[in-house]
Amino acid sequence: MSTFLTLRYTAIAEGVSYLILLFIAMPLKYGMGVEIAVRVVGMAHGILFLALCAALLYALWKSVISFPMSILVFVASLIPFGAFWADHRLREEQRSI
Repeated sequence: MSTFLTLRYTAIAEGVSYLILLFIAMPLKYGMGVEIAVRVVGMAHGILFLALCAALLYALWKSVISFPMSILVFVASLIPFGAFWADHRLREEQRSI
């Protein structure tokens, strides 16, 4: 698998885990008192976020993406649904290469 595809798939996985954390695990914790949901999903999301950071650094090191694009992907990962917008931008950049 190419570095670019690894970055895209990692970004999507991190974005999905973020949405699960926000819209499923957090309501379960605060609405029904199921605290384990946030612990489990939060840990998975944290690991995926670190994997995304590593994938971004690796893609930047291999010159697969530009520095501004890496900053854009990182900031988008902090915003709900941002990973999907970042994936769209990454696909556009891949087509232009």
